[in-house]
This record gives sequence, structure tokens and C-alpha cells, in this order.
Amino acid sequence: MNILLLQLKRIGDLILTTPSIAALREKFPDASLSLVVSPAVTELLPAITGVDKVFTVRGKTDDAFDWIALSLGRFDYCLDFTRNDRSAFLTFLSGARKRITSDHPNLRTKLRAKSYNEFVESPVGFLHTVDYHLALLKPLGIEDASRTIRLELPESKVQTADELLSAAGVGEEFVIFHPGSARAEKFWEANRWGEVIDQCVRQTGMKCVITGGRSAIEQAQIAAIKAATKSDVIDLSGKTSLLTLAALVRKARLLVTVDSAPMHFAAAWETPQVVLFGPTNPFHWHPRSESAMVLLGGFDDPVTEFNPVQRGVPMNQISTKSVIDAMESLLSAPAAPAL
Repeated sequence: MNILLLQLKRIGDLILTTPSIAALREKFPDASLSLVVSPAVTELLPAITGVDKVFTVRGKTDDAFDWIALSLGRFDYCLDFTRNDRSAFLTFLSGARKRITSDHPNLRTKLRAKSYNEFVESPVGFLHTVDYHLALLKPLGIEDASRTIRLELPESKVQTADELLSAAGVGEEFVIFHPGSARAEKFWEANRWGEVIDQCVRQTGMKCVITGGRSAIEQAQIAAIKAATKSDVIDLSGKTSLLTLAALVRKARLLVTVDSAPMHFAAAWETPQVVLFGPTNPFHWHPRSESAMVLLGGFDDPVTEFNPVQRGVPMNQISTKSVIDAMESLLSAPAAPAL
């Protein structure tokens, strides 16, 4: 059997597609699985298991070679997790016997609907992203599959993470603070981050590590956080690759973060975490883990029941106290065995 998967969105989307990849591999161990992705997820690919071939669609003329390969692929199934114009074109190009995507009232009225010959009832607005992806597997006889995120870190990335921690004088137990995102509306106030970090140091004596990207906007925020804290912090922002960051998260005693890729890494390895949500709805993205506490503006306590029509709220509606309380609650529990 020859199966093609289209996931052209961002890093978080691909991470949350890994349960579907694992379910397909378990159901069809001898099948050939091909995956089409965007260049935005290239750094993540070494951690994706169960796939035989990867095509990267860049939107440039040299994509033509991959287009030809897709058109000659003799696919039995094509599953479009992305559902946009580009993925519809690639679905059509695949020539797969079954070309599957989720149904939508507006989709069938559009020209791109002609790219598909099977639609799955999978209302994206009312499903967690993992469940939305898994629903597309029903035509292949797969239901009730595991929702577990599957990532496998290259040993070289684990070694690099260990070297960074050793060089910074960080011991076995440390807390990661990941305040950044590509979207500035996800930022929480720098002075509040500073208060939380200071409380963490006072309470635990653990080293506090700040991680983040190299962009000017993230670096400016991290500089403001460091200026706001009275404690010594280890700044590893801009010094890690994506998968080295994942290795750091896997080793951490606790992660405190906004809705971002590290949240999904922590969920994959059950690293305890406090996650701050604001403009994005946690219903679709929240980590499904007993060791995760989700905070949302307007709620004094961690959110345990999620609403598919929850509107976005400003990040400043999350109180400093709620973050500290959640952090202290998770740190008071016994640490999980080291992986």
C-alpha cells in the first residue's frame, strides 16, 4: 500500500499529526508512507518517525521535480490534513485512488473540492487538533487510535543539550521559561515573568533557564525579562536548534511557556508544564497531560474544561499569582524518572 500525507502548516500542526502517522504505521506496517511538508518544519523532520519519504514544497520552480515524483507515485490514498489551495492541487496531482480530506459546507462549492473523492465528517472548529487529524483515518479503517505525540530525538541533539547545560553550570534539576512566540500578542508582561522567575529561585533554589528564538522581537522581550528579575538566570535563547530545545524541555523539571512548540515537546515526554493561553483557544491546542496546567485570562484557576467557541483574550488577564500557584503545585509533586 502506498499512502501520501499532506501537512503544509506549522511546527505545532506537524507535531500533532504524529499520532496519525503512528496509527497508520501500526495498521499498515509494510505500507510506504510519504509526507509532504512546508520548509517551516524542516528542523523538526529528524524527530518524525514512521515515514519513508519526505517532500518539501517551497513554492518555487524547483518544486517541479517533486511534483513529477508525486504524479508518478501510484498512491492508493492521499490524506490532506491542510485543506488549502496548495494542498488541494497536490492532492489532485497525486492521482491517488482515494483522495481524502475533512468535509466542510463551503468546501464543496469551491473548485478545489474536485481534487477529492472522499470527505470525512471532521468539524475542525469542534475538535482538538489531534482528533481532527485522526478522524481522517476512518476511511482506512482506523478508529480510536492513540492520541500520544510521537517524537524521537537524534542523539546528537541530546548531547548538544547536555553540553549547553554543563557549560552553563546547570545541574540535574532546572526550570525552563519560554516566554516567546512568533506572535507578539502571545507575549506576557516582562515584569510578571520576572516576578515568577524570582519566586521560582526563592522557592526551589533551582537554576532558571530562559529559552527563545533569535528574532529581534523575542530577544527584546527576553532582555526586558532579564532586566525585570533580581535573580541570576541562564539565557540560552537563540543558542539552540529546534530539536536541541526539545531535548532541553525533555530534561527539565518544569516548563513555563506560552502556547508554542515547547508546549508540544513537553506533552510528548510528560514534562510538567504551565501553559499561558490568550489569543489562541486552548480547546484546539492544549496539552493532554495530567502534568500540564493550562491558564487562560479571565479564569483564576487552571482550565480543565475547554470551550470550542472560547474567544481570544489579552495575555495580561492572566495574573502573576495564578502562574506562581500553578508552578508551585507542579513543583511540589515528585519528579518523574529521568529519560
